[in-house]
Amino acid sequence: MKRFLVIAMRRPGFEASVVAPHQAFLDDLRARGLLEMTGGFADGSGGAYLLRGIDTLADAQAIVAADPLALQNASDLVVHEWNTR
Repeated sequence: MKRFLVIAMRRPGFEASVVAPHQAFLDDLRARGLLEMTGGFADGSGGAYLLRGIDTLADAQAIVAADPLALQNASDLVVHEWNTR
């Protein structure tokens, strides 16, 4: 199964109001079986989430583009296909 690691780093001026919509977005992904795990970095600089059940990097990037963190320009999001074992 392919997995895609999404790293989200907060941008200067990050607004906490985006957190609830972002969490709702992640809850929807989890309900659809596309989210394996998620979590914030201990230093508060951002977080990461792991997508699964997606065929291509382009498909993963399209999903991530709908994340409120991206839509509101609150964080820089990078997607990597991750070869886990």
